[in-house]
Amino acid sequence: MAVADCPGHRAGWDAAETLAQDDGHFMGPGLSWAELTAIADNGLPGGSTTDPHSRLLLLLPAFGDAAVPDDAVDRLTAALRARTRVEEPERLAATLLEHQGQCGPARWTTAEDGYLINDGGYSYRNPANRFAWSTAHLAQISTALTPQQHGQRRAD
Repeated sequence: MAVADCPGHRAGWDAAETLAQDDGHFMGPGLSWAELTAIADNGLPGGSTTDPHSRLLLLLPAFGDAAVPDDAVDRLTAALRARTRVEEPERLAATLLEHQGQCGPARWTTAEDGYLINDGGYSYRNPANRFAWSTAHLAQISTALTPQQHGQRRAD
């Protein structure tokens, strides 16, 4: 999952940024539930699809969040129903949200400077990890991923 696919992609960035990796040496999580759904819904060009159901399912491996909202199962079930032939999409959605892949659920908090961080042991967005991004980079990434309020435009 790369920042180039995110709602706040900065025109000045010269390359996409890897947030999570699910092959080889696993890294993650890279996205909170709010970030995942914002990216799925933004419909911005430049990714592989603008369809919200497809985007949600494609980005799901980068997700890890211990505080998913009550409607998360419904949202994931709708995507599974629309894009797969799974016989029990609600059951699969609940299982996926409970276990959340290799990274499992992570707790997301807001750092003192207002950007999101997590406690994932293999996450670039956990400042406690020796390989974590700098605070300035964490802030940039968080800003790029922060869902925009309806009618507001974030300054790049």
